[in-house]
Amino acid sequence: MKRTFPILAALAVAAAGGWYVFSGPDAVNNTQINPLAGAANAQTTEAADVDTSTIQDMKQGNAESAVQIVEYASFTCPHCAAFDQGPYKQLKADYIDTDKIGFTYREVYFDRYGLWASMVARCGGEEKFFGISDLIYKGQSEWVRAGEPAAIVDELRKIGRLAGIDGDTLEACLQDGAKAQTLVAWWEENQKADDITSTPSFIINGTKYSNMPYAEMKEIIDAALEN
Repeated sequence: MKRTFPILAALAVAAAGGWYVFSGPDAVNNTQINPLAGAANAQTTEAADVDTSTIQDMKQGNAESAVQIVEYASFTCPHCAAFDQGPYKQLKADYIDTDKIGFTYREVYFDRYGLWASMVARCGGEEKFFGISDLIYKGQSEWVRAGEPAAIVDELRKIGRLAGIDGDTLEACLQDGAKAQTLVAWWEENQKADDITSTPSFIINGTKYSNMPYAEMKEIIDAALEN
């Protein structure tokens, strides 16, 4: 019911040509690709040297509630897609839209594709993030199997345009190498701080939980609300 992963290394850049490698489960034989020139421009930097304060947490619900949930998920994780298309919608209707809880979504980067999807989801800002995320998860089985990396990026572009992001804005987001580097460093900080080893994972009032049925999550939330 979950996907585990190794700690990811930062983006690496070849000396010439702007091609790059993103280490992770899909980085077979360190294959070099160049679907996103911006990501290729990211410099190899220790995470500790990157200012991650510019990365915005994506939030919904009541930030002042006594119950706060943080979800860690990857756009390429099938179980995360299943949660988004099922239990999350129940959670949103029962607790988020009714301002009973606060909810934060944090991306996990298993692979370069998840990073690119995140850059598209964040391109519309907080206002459009959750709507774009829903489209990404809804179409996950199609875009992750589009073929070559460039074809996958094209499918993600289509999702961005479907969400109302104009082409120039979308390209600027996809070409933002500094943002790509910062997102990776931000994820590494979060992973270490909350000891995230699988997705989806949930931090409910400071306690970590792995993936679970919605009924079980509901019991945990209701008990916390009563305290």
